Amino acid sequence: MRVLVCVKRVPATAGKITLTADEQAIDTRYLGFTVSPHEECAVEEAVRIVEAHGGTSTVLTLGSEESIDQLREAMAVGIDGAILLETDGSEWSPIDTAAAIAETIRAHEATDGPFDLILLGNEAADTGDYQVGIRVAGALDRPIVSGIKGLDIRDDALVARREATGGGWEVYEVARPAVVSVKEGINLPRYPSVPGRLRARKKEVERIALPRASATTARIRLRVPVEQESAVEILGEGPEAAPRVVEVFRRLGLIA
Repeated sequence: MRVLVCVKRVPATAGKITLTADEQAIDTRYLGFTVSPHEECAVEEAVRIVEAHGGTSTVLTLGSEESIDQLREAMAVGIDGAILLETDGSEWSPIDTAAAIAETIRAHEATDGPFDLILLGNEAADTGDYQVGIRVAGALDRPIVSGIKGLDIRDDALVARREATGGGWEVYEVARPAVVSVKEGINLPRYPSVPGRLRARKKEVERIALPRASATTARIRLRVPVEQESAVEILGEGPEAAPRVVEVFRRLGLIA
């Protein structure tokens, strides 16, 4: 089994979130960082699959130099190797992110063979993007199952389970290679041990420098207009109000 798990460096979910002055991004000056909870479970699932079936696991992220911390956290719990798609740290759109990941996967598979399974978190904790996994699967022409809370590996396929409305389960069997996005609750992620952290420090991180993403999407700001004050004048009741109505119509130029 060759397993690739994709993660994202995000502000610590337990921290107080404030916005920048233009209200277009999260102010990260005083925040710690981690990976999204769903992606922690994706990392744990990759480690468990390799432990049970053999093979190798790789963790990949797109981000700045600081993102290496999250890659080493993943290697500290058992991931074998890491890839950093290095950027200037600015937020990339789901379209650009998925395109960069898919291109990297193609390049690695051309020399090392296909990844049997590509794991992602169901959505990012900061931006809430659900698109990346689906776009990666589409670009690679592979099946994807999203929102998964149960995963079993078979000879040439995998069985994925997703919670259904009403408390039941939806079960999907798809051929490998495949893409799966998992949700928190599929497993209980382990904590890195001290020996695991020491081993992770010695492991090499493959770096691939990416050019600045083209502007495939744009964000515009919508403001709620200031409510204009208005007043209501009661002209009267019944037939007695008719002269006042005529007076108002004359003032507005509606009648001569």
